[in-house]
Amino acid sequence: MLPEGKKTIIRRLVELLNEGKLDALDQIFAPDYVRHDPSDLLHEVGVAEYKAAFAAIRRAFPDAHWTIEDLLEDGDKVVARASFRGTHQGPFSNIAPSGEVVTYPIMGIYRIEKGRIAEDWHIFHALGLWQKLIPEIAGLIADAQR
Repeated sequence: MLPEGKKTIIRRLVELLNEGKLDALDQIFAPDYVRHDPSDLLHEVGVAEYKAAFAAIRRAFPDAHWTIEDLLEDGDKVVARASFRGTHQGPFSNIAPSGEVVTYPIMGIYRIEKGRIAEDWHIFHALGLWQKLIPEIAGLIADAQR
């Protein structure tokens, strides 16, 4: 694999997510892929659950766009610092559309095996997401900061 090869796989992942081409994800994920995510949205899941979760995100945020800020490669891993931006136009986790533009940072580590994503670990600013979608949470945080 070329030195940029592993990073190219992550760039392709983001391109497919931005284009909503979720069926094409099968080309870049290993069949036994596992996603590790401490959030309530995705725990340890495989490709089918990943695609279903991102389909739900795209329904809730039809203009969803992920941007890669940094990519670092070390051995079989690629570390990505990215951001998400989307307008809440559909139901999301039982929250009615708010019309709010949501942005949040994401950190991910991808393990590449035989030219495919075999495993990844993600953390995103979930509190920032919920603050935008649930005004009561924003109010509680503002009260706590006083």
